[in-house]
Amino acid sequence: MDFKLILGILGNCIAIALFASPLPTFWRIFKKKDTENFSGIPYVATLMNCLLWVLYGLPMVSKDALLVLTINVAGCAFEISYLILFLLYSPKKERRKVSKILVVCTTLYAVLVALSLTVVPKKTRKTEVGSLCVVFGVGMYVSPLSVMRLVIKTRSVQYMPLLLCVFVFLNSTIWTGYGILAKDVFIIIPNALGMLAGVLQLSLHVIYWNATPLQTDIEGAPGHGKGDPGTGVEIAPQTVYPQVDKDGRPVLSKSMDPPTPKSTLNGSVHGGA
Repeated sequence: MDFKLILGILGNCIAIALFASPLPTFWRIFKKKDTENFSGIPYVATLMNCLLWVLYGLPMVSKDALLVLTINVAGCAFEISYLILFLLYSPKKERRKVSKILVVCTTLYAVLVALSLTVVPKKTRKTEVGSLCVVFGVGMYVSPLSVMRLVIKTRSVQYMPLLLCVFVFLNSTIWTGYGILAKDVFIIIPNALGMLAGVLQLSLHVIYWNATPLQTDIEGAPGHGKGDPGTGVEIAPQTVYPQVDKDGRPVLSKSMDPPTPKSTLNGSVHGGA
């Protein structure tokens, strides 16, 4: 029995679910024709993360990385769709800012692809591209840390949905196992960190699930009552990103859905896609 294949298929399924988690939010944006206080930058970051893993999964870079390639191609499709909707309905100033960032990022990515496939020796492509994927992926864990800090400060887990944390933990765990079986350190590192982050987030749920929230702090929490909470995947499917406003502050509205991951895996399953 090929356990690596089984883990890869399971990881693809869970990552797809995480990438799809922002759909209710974007359906609401489509109906309202308004992005409210959403920020499009997390979606650009998730798209770039997926694109890097797509490059890593190409046969010219890595051997036997088809499952990494498939999930991140799917992630790119989700993120591009989200960005199109965001750019259609966002205010002019925000649209211009996100468009500029997107153009710069995609241009740099195009240059990276060209250099990787023409200048970088084939023997070292996997190492060099994989290192970039790991660095970028690890950097995306800063946002979840800020959410955990907010949970501790307010003694409330309303900013960190339990079901989402469970799926992020499972996703990271599965891809860590996949990386171990594939003997791929570039998949193991970011997903192991994602698994650790998942353990910490679930621990906070255990600690604060029945705690009395600090009402003053909750009302004064960054972004409280501003706009729609919303999504984000990724990772990542593996990384939980809170919905943020234009200033990068968490957004929470009692009348809206809870936040979802901004991008999936790391959903791009860091390496495992």
